[in-house]
Amino acid sequence: MHLFRCIEEEQEELCSNLDQEECEAPQIKEVQEELWTHPVVHFSENEKPYSCNRCGRTFNFCAPFKIHMRIHTGEKPYSCKTCGKAFTRSDKLLCHMRTHTGEKPYHCNTCGKRFTDQSACKRHTAIHTGEKPHICNICGRRFVEKSNLNIHLTTHVGEKQHSCETCGKGFRHINKLLCHMRIHTGEKPFVCNTCGKRFTDPSGFKKHTAIHTGEKLYSCETCGKSFRHTSTLVCHKRTHTGERPFLCITCGNRFISNSNLKSHMRTHTGEKPYSCQACGKDFTQSDILPSNTA
Repeated sequence: MHLFRCIEEEQEELCSNLDQEECEAPQIKEVQEELWTHPVVHFSENEKPYSCNRCGRTFNFCAPFKIHMRIHTGEKPYSCKTCGKAFTRSDKLLCHMRTHTGEKPYHCNTCGKRFTDQSACKRHTAIHTGEKPHICNICGRRFVEKSNLNIHLTTHVGEKQHSCETCGKGFRHINKLLCHMRIHTGEKPFVCNTCGKRFTDPSGFKKHTAIHTGEKLYSCETCGKSFRHTSTLVCHKRTHTGERPFLCITCGNRFISNSNLKSHMRTHTGEKPYSCQACGKDFTQSDILPSNTA
């Protein structure tokens, strides 16, 4: 092990002074890639000499291993000089700073939409191309990014190796555990710049901000229709596939969404949970109310 020099210092030095004009993303990326991949010449393809003693994950290189350990320690050595927000990695800080400067160096060649970071641009362009190069070798499901494939692979393993020390609840993904722990701490680090509402996790925050912007981030690959939420897109896709996974145990009818099933069940139970404030009449569905109150 002593033969291999840890490259963390070289990598982090690249962005030690983000105020310098010459520290631009493409240059950083080029040098970082060289530093991160160089040690592969010293190891066999399957050898991963760096092992996390907290969760067992292994790494080929020292730099990503050290960054991974910050998930467990909570260390965030890179801070934004404008708002004070801290990050585990220098490149994440660089992307964050663009939210203050307004810089969006990455753009979609198809529609021209611009992005602050390359991964967001890559996810967006996949909407146009439909390209999903990363394939699960177990079920065949395809993904735009390798990180999403890695997360998906854990669904094939029943074990939930990350546990909450407060309540004992288990999670397959460390990021899900971190979001869950905020329920106990009350921490809500994601803030809407429009209305000030705070969120414990980035997905909830992203869904909320779409309400203000009107942006529809998720597109159907079959017909191109766009949606604000992934859950709505999933339900919509069933109109193309014919899949109706939600079954009424009373009459046998099937539905594309759980909400449709719940509305249907009220025809059997007689439940009318929605009341008109004007006349007091009760209804099975909320979307009936406007015509009654008009």
